[in-house]
Amino acid sequence: QVQLVESGGGLVQAGGVLRLSCAASGRSLTSNPMAWFRQAPEKERELVAGISWSSGSIYYTNSVTGQFSISRDNAKNTMYLQMNSLKPEDTAVYYCAASGTYYNGVYYGEKSYDYWGQGTQVTVSS
Repeated sequence: QVQLVESGGGLVQAGGVLRLSCAASGRSLTSNPMAWFRQAPEKERELVAGISWSSGSIYYTNSVTGQFSISRDNAKNTMYLQMNSLKPEDTAVYYCAASGTYYNGVYYGEKSYDYWGQGTQVTVSS
């Protein structure tokens, strides 16, 4: 059984920095797409960033392009989200997700991801 565990969330002032980690266990996900989603209060969950297994394909939603950076370390079965210059509108619960399919690309829809973490709260104060 695959488990994804996020860490690194917290409360930070606007302009601050956080780094989220997502550690996978139960099976290797080194050949699978992974992604970060977020859900703000009273909003739908949205894809923030996605990464292929080789890190050769990376996607960012427009609102975080140039601000966030996604990466993965397949040797550690871990994915990261570096979040810089945080804004109050980045406040949300952040979820990591992984596909169970071997594919060297990025999936954009929630339904393409089979495994989800429990979420970590990121709160940015103004």
